[in-house]
Amino acid sequence: MQVHPLIETSAALVEFVDLIKNSDFIAVDTEFMRENTFWPELCLIQVANSDHAAAIDPMAPGIDLAPLLALLVDNEDVLKVFHAGGQDVEIIFNMTGKTPHPIFDTQIGQMALGQAEQVGYSNLVEAWLGIQLDKGARFTDWSRRPLDKRQIDYAIGDVTHLAKIFPMMLKKLVKTGRGHWLDEEMERLADPAGYSLDPDDAWHRIKIPSRKPDVLGRLKALAAWREREARTKNLPRGRIVKDETLADLAAHPPKDQDGLGRVRGLSATWRANDIGGRLIDALANAQPLGRDDMPDRAPRGPGLGKEGVLVADLLKLLLKIRARELNVAARLIARSDDLEAIASGRRDDIPMMQGWRYEVFGHAALDLVEGRMGFAVRSGKLVMSRIEVTPVEG
Repeated sequence: MQVHPLIETSAALVEFVDLIKNSDFIAVDTEFMRENTFWPELCLIQVANSDHAAAIDPMAPGIDLAPLLALLVDNEDVLKVFHAGGQDVEIIFNMTGKTPHPIFDTQIGQMALGQAEQVGYSNLVEAWLGIQLDKGARFTDWSRRPLDKRQIDYAIGDVTHLAKIFPMMLKKLVKTGRGHWLDEEMERLADPAGYSLDPDDAWHRIKIPSRKPDVLGRLKALAAWREREARTKNLPRGRIVKDETLADLAAHPPKDQDGLGRVRGLSATWRANDIGGRLIDALANAQPLGRDDMPDRAPRGPGLGKEGVLVADLLKLLLKIRARELNVAARLIARSDDLEAIASGRRDDIPMMQGWRYEVFGHAALDLVEGRMGFAVRSGKLVMSRIEVTPVEG
């Protein structure tokens, strides 16, 4: 594989994109900083196919990334391969308003080939290539210039290894017949809706015990206010106001701005500063949450009941057994919410009750909750066991 020098000019980028734009796939990775900002600061982009690899410096003066971004989001003929690519895709979406497509994530791919839920990149490389990565540059400050050779070599290694692993992984997925298992997961990763958060929906991320419409209405208003402040100032949400402080303000709102000085998590300056005034305005304009907007009760609440909780736990045990038998990550088959929905009596609109998930697990889950499946210990190992139901004579 030819590794090109660090690309720092538009001309060099056009030349490199011309070399790879007709590839079957390209491996993509990014290096970024976001500890002190709301928006991730893109510091480096690494791209490779089977024959060429390069790192592109998006911070180089005057460089035009348009040819590369067009390849990533507009060229449907080239598969884009990432590892744990959620944040990489988010960065590309922030720059273009689009997501890379089609897309493949090797972390998700590994879930179909082993029981690891979230295998790290270094473990992936060691498992497939037998290479132990040097982690020395992992926590480098990628925004500082110039980048030294060791940093660049480390960064390019992320995509050169990925470009070797992907064809091997694809071959094994085809051999096992599990490739189609991943289609839904990959489409979810590429769904632009997952990267475009409406400020009015930001309150869903904040934990609060109250279910009172007025409290939740204030939380919704406060979370939307903080989201806009964080974006405008390009600061992390927690640097504006922490989640627990927002929840406390929603539950116990001060009467006026002077009261902000007595709120735990806010400094005395909030009594008179502009941001404190905007917070008070958000509280003053908050409306109680409408009935249709109220969150569902927790699955382990009254709707599930004590027996339902036990059934859900049995389903989780069944899932562990089935995942072990298939040598696949349990989360790829079903999630806890799905199991609790089945335990509560629901059957519709549950992914594990459709397609391949139903074939490998869903039907067995139904057998368990409907009394046709149980557990047994054989040779010291817990297994599923079918129960013969004897009809009751009238």
